[in-house]
Parts: sequence; structure tokens; C-alpha cells
Amino acid sequence: MSAPPPPGWYPDQTDQRYVRWWDGRQWTQHVQPAQQPAQQHPQQYVQQHPAAQQNDASAIELAMGGTGDAASIQHQVQQRAAVGGEVAGGGGTLFTEPVLVINQKAKLIEVANEYAVYDQHGRQLGSVMQVGQSGAQKALRMLTKLDSLMTVTLEIRDITGRPVLVLTRPATMWKGTVHVQRPDQSPVGDIKLTNVWGKARFDFEVNGQRIGGLHAENLRAWDIKVLDHADAEIGRITKTWQGLAKAAFTTADNYVLQIHRPLADPLLSMVVASALTVDTILSQNQR
Repeated sequence: MSAPPPPGWYPDQTDQRYVRWWDGRQWTQHVQPAQQPAQQHPQQYVQQHPAAQQNDASAIELAMGGTGDAASIQHQVQQRAAVGGEVAGGGGTLFTEPVLVINQKAKLIEVANEYAVYDQHGRQLGSVMQVGQSGAQKALRMLTKLDSLMTVTLEIRDITGRPVLVLTRPATMWKGTVHVQRPDQSPVGDIKLTNVWGKARFDFEVNGQRIGGLHAENLRAWDIKVLDHADAEIGRITKTWQGLAKAAFTTADNYVLQIHRPLADPLLSMVVASALTVDTILSQNQR
């Protein structure tokens, strides 16, 4: 694994109009406009990942606040998701932390989905960016809700901006499926919505075999059990209230994903992708 970038100002993973200070270990809360001089990632990284910073965000979008600071994220985890105290363990990455906070960037005008991913203490672990939209699809997002029927592709990126998982929801009218892949396009598996009516249920499928799934506990899918192949609970997704202003004027959603025990791949990757699957298939269709 390559060494992390040295301390410096780097493009903000949740808003490319800004740069954020990387202290050599983690992102800080310090940001400034991108027109200020920003350091580049090490040349070796740029050569290996030339598209790592690309996304579908546009300058015409109107952001409404950020994705949270350390204090608000801790409140989100402890009070709104009722995690119940600090969860032990965690290695400081998307695939080793027991609690992941996935907060969507709130925008008054939105042409691309953007999320920041934090640990339970509010330290940013990565980001999620929508990629691959055509100009026509972006225009439809501004003028209609038909984008919910079109193909959606999201890149889950680590703290350096490197893609680690790619989620694709093909265009659909009814039931939804999200294909989970590695950045090299090798398949991990599929997350499939198995019912249209009632409390949402999803299956994790790898090579045609069910290895787990998601069971919503209410019709709006605010509380969801994450299950293994034997339907034992291995985690929980909680959709959390993002505040009156954001709820009234934007479509941004926030989630807390708790993972109860260490998991191995491919189940781990499917679980990491699960909250975004819920948002992509269910929440967009409810808007």
C-alpha cells in the first residue's frame, strides 16, 4: 500500500470548490476556497489514479452547509442513532471502523450526489462521488425527477481520493439492483431489492448465492437490520434527522451504519455499500 500524502491543502472530497487541510493522518475541519494554492497529490499517485478527483459536481449547484463537524457527527451517532457510547475497535479506514457515518451534501440545486464518510468521532474516512452522468441527465435532474429512473454510478473513495468500490444502479422502473464492483471492474456482488410493497428487504448476492441482506423495520426504512446468510443481525443502518432547514429545502440524507463484529470480504464490502444502496434505491424514489 502506498504511503499517505504529506500534510497540505488538498481538494475537498465533498466540494471541489474548496481545499481542506490534511495533517498527514486525517482530514481536519479547516477549509478555504480552491483558488488558494493547493498542493498536489504525490506524482506516483496521480499517474496511477488520474481520474481519482473527477466527479459530476457542477459550479451551478448551490450548497447549503457542509456534511457536519466533529461535534454534530458525535451527536448524530450517540443521540440520533442511539449507538449508546463509544464503540471499541477500528483501524481508521472505511473497512475497519465499527461505525460509519454517511452524510450527503445538502444542495438547493443538485446535479450530482456527494457524500462524506466519517468515523464515530467525526474524523473523515473518505467520500462518495457520483460519476458518469451525461449532460442531458444533469439537465433532467434540475428540471424533473426523472433522474430517479436513470442509471446512477457512485464511487466510494478512501481518504486520499482513491476509489475503493464502485456502485452502479442501472436504469429501472420498479425493483432496484445495485452492482458492487472493485475499481478494476471486477465484481463483488449485487444488492437486490426483493419486494415492492411493505417494509423494504434486500439480498446480498455473490455468484448467485445469498450471503446476507437488509430488512427494514419500518415502511420509511429509517431503521434497517443488516443480516448475514443465516439472518443473524451483524449490523444496523439508521437514517438520521438532518435538521429542519436541510429537510425542508434539500434532498440530502444522513445515515449511521453500525457493524457489530469484524467481517470478511465479500460480505464486508457489501455491508459498507449498503447504506448508499438504501439511499440510491429507496430515498431517491421517495423524493
